[in-house]
Amino acid sequence: MTVRLYDTKAQALRDFVPIDPSHVTMYVCGPTVQSGPHIGHVRAALSFDILRRWLAHRHGRVTFVRNVTDIDDKVIANASAAEPWWALAYRMEQEFAAAYAAVGILAPTYEPRATGSIPQMIELIETLIARGHAYVAPDGSGDVYFDVRSWPSYGSLTRQGLDAMEAAADADPRGKRDPHDFALWKGAKPDEPADATWGAPWGAGRPGWHIECSAMSRRYLGGAFDIHGGGLDLRFPHHENELAQSTAAGDAFATYWVHNGLVTVEGQKMSKSLGNFVLAADVLAERPSLVVRYALAAAHYRSSLDISDRAFDEAAAALDRIGAFRTRVLRTLGEVPDAVLPAAFGAALDDDLGVPQALAVLHETVRTGNAALDEGDRDAAATAAGAVLAMTAVLGLDAPADGAGQGAAASALDVLVRQLIDQRAQARTDKDWAAADRIRDAIAGAGIALEDTPDGTHWSIE
Repeated sequence: MTVRLYDTKAQALRDFVPIDPSHVTMYVCGPTVQSGPHIGHVRAALSFDILRRWLAHRHGRVTFVRNVTDIDDKVIANASAAEPWWALAYRMEQEFAAAYAAVGILAPTYEPRATGSIPQMIELIETLIARGHAYVAPDGSGDVYFDVRSWPSYGSLTRQGLDAMEAAADADPRGKRDPHDFALWKGAKPDEPADATWGAPWGAGRPGWHIECSAMSRRYLGGAFDIHGGGLDLRFPHHENELAQSTAAGDAFATYWVHNGLVTVEGQKMSKSLGNFVLAADVLAERPSLVVRYALAAAHYRSSLDISDRAFDEAAAALDRIGAFRTRVLRTLGEVPDAVLPAAFGAALDDDLGVPQALAVLHETVRTGNAALDEGDRDAAATAAGAVLAMTAVLGLDAPADGAGQGAAASALDVLVRQLIDQRAQARTDKDWAAADRIRDAIAGAGIALEDTPDGTHWSIE
């Protein structure tokens, strides 16, 4: 029952041993809310939702923190006279929350906004200055930078040598000692909104991006916590800089670093800057939310996921099979009994959150359950049904009965199939066996199985 996770910093699978075995602590970088979420944002949040659910199953309690970056260069740039930066950030935050909720992502234990932790950021910057790892720009701009050459382990997360790194492009280099130094505090500029500045000992301004997460993770989880998560594209420079400034300030910081793979479009990373993103709202308007969740969860969390209509169609068909099995069980047994998770399912998720392997166990159990129903083995069918219910609960895939993975599409199909079933029944009543067989063959040719029972004929997708 030992969970193993791939630690990006160690570049190896490691046994997960939390600081407190009965209480897991996780910090995941949340969105910068300059615009609405694309499907890659939802996939990232979903990866950590499933990890959180599994760790809660194994360890009992999980404190899960996911921040909102509501003050940033991009937020300010996308604001307008009609919608100030803070109003834009709030509106976009609500769009992210709606998209997450739609696919069943659990709300964080805490979801702090960056603007709510400015005092903690200033305190952390003061500590870094006092320790000799940060400096105030000498030009009077009010900028404060982290001195990367003062911290010998800088680059340890991504295993890069300093001189091989690109220069930090997160701030105006006007007061930097070294091009690689990154901004902890950005002095106020006359062309930026006055309400986007806060007072600080070195001058009015606003925090840099990287200091936000270090301050918020420390505030809500303490100086040492179990897991730091985020997208693979955040490893450098964001997570590298977080690690450097937090450890330079004296914090142990994260024990494990977990990163999810990216969503691609025709093999290219989905990105707002590249303009090839697919908005979450558009996908959710076209597909049932449970189908979207299944499709985004089906690939291993560390792998790239190429978005396609085929992936959503396969997810809908898979959910229909699960839902159809539940319908058969409820019709035959009247209820689904409680059951323990299959050992193979638990082993799959223990092994670096192997969701594809866990789904294989789930569908094999559905097949076993259907076979038991065909053979009239009620006990075996009940055991399989209970196991399926337990597995879908862990994955957040509680598919409704009647194969409702496709919503309106499934309802329309049900009407058409039932009309054919009625026609077949009439043909049998009329002893027109040839017509009855033709209808049954046509239904079977569409991948639909019929089950004749004392209370009528029922159908399911094979």
